[in-house]
Amino acid sequence: MSFTDLFESGEHKRNLGHFASIANMASIDGALNPEEEKMLRRFARKLNIDESEYEEVLENPSKYPINPPMDADSRLERMHDLFEMIFADHEIDEDERKLIEKYAIGLGYTDDLATKLIKRSIEIYQGGLAMEDYRYLLNKE
Repeated sequence: MSFTDLFESGEHKRNLGHFASIANMASIDGALNPEEEKMLRRFARKLNIDESEYEEVLENPSKYPINPPMDADSRLERMHDLFEMIFADHEIDEDERKLIEKYAIGLGYTDDLATKLIKRSIEIYQGGLAMEDYRYLLNKE
């Protein structure tokens, strides 16, 4: 097995764990709605999850451990993916909030940083952007 095969295998395991976390978020409030199913399919393609892995993950998403990426941008991208899934039904409940806190800590965020990141992300996804943040996002290239 070559070095690149080892890297790709580790990367795929991280992607599979990330996908399982997203699937866990999607299913926490019961059966998947069509929007959640559509997003899961999109994330599966993005993360190179094949159909058999997709079905296996949906059967038991908690079977897959969190394998955090090494860099901050990748960790933040994973949090963003989770928030997209959570807000597919335009709301977040307490179970989802608790699960995403555990996931953020599993990704390597401290308790305080995870709390701040989640609080701010919820504000953003619920449309509670402050004017200066709105202006910043509009002017950002």
